[in-house]
Amino acid sequence: MNLSVELTSHMSALGYDTNSTDAQEIANNLLRYLDLIDKWNRVHNLTSIRKPQDMLTHHIMDSLAVLPQLDGQRLADVGSGAGLPGIPIAVAKPNWHVVLIESNRKKAAFLQQVKFELKLKNTSVIVGRAEDFQPIEKFNTVISRALCSLRNFILLAGHLRDESSKESRLVAMKGMNPDTEIRQLPANYFIEKVSPISVPGLDAKRHLVVINKKDDD
Repeated sequence: MNLSVELTSHMSALGYDTNSTDAQEIANNLLRYLDLIDKWNRVHNLTSIRKPQDMLTHHIMDSLAVLPQLDGQRLADVGSGAGLPGIPIAVAKPNWHVVLIESNRKKAAFLQQVKFELKLKNTSVIVGRAEDFQPIEKFNTVISRALCSLRNFILLAGHLRDESSKESRLVAMKGMNPDTEIRQLPANYFIEKVSPISVPGLDAKRHLVVINKKDDD
């Protein structure tokens, strides 16, 4: 099965009408993105996964599978790396504004190239550390993928969520259910839910951890 057919099959499993013009445009952009990862990966080691077929399931579909759990139209991807999950989300949600935060300059250069080649007008790249980023407008969703422990994620990026909105959340993409990490959360944060995520084509455990901040007394 070639990548295009496989991607269409996986998108259908996630509920996309793959005969629609919108879904076909999303698929075309995701395939172009996958090709860019593959080319840059040969020189810059963006990801340890080398085969495009594995990148499709482990990276692209892994990112798209979390979308039904996300709210709001402003999203920050902390430690974006090769653009995961931010780029697939930006491609699938052109009406959202997605900010990719990456401190590694070579990876940030890749993100800028992807933005240019895919014409992602809804995407911004911040070259720097999340803890140093002080945006004027905060975010509905602050997400990370296998970045660090839940506690450190909160300490690094908790200030990015929009505290004026109760709908603003921190979201961590994890493999196994991170019970130990959950017990180590800062006292003023709590877990809203831990949702198992089914990723088409990937036989591995995935969980989405949704974190919110307690109301000030």
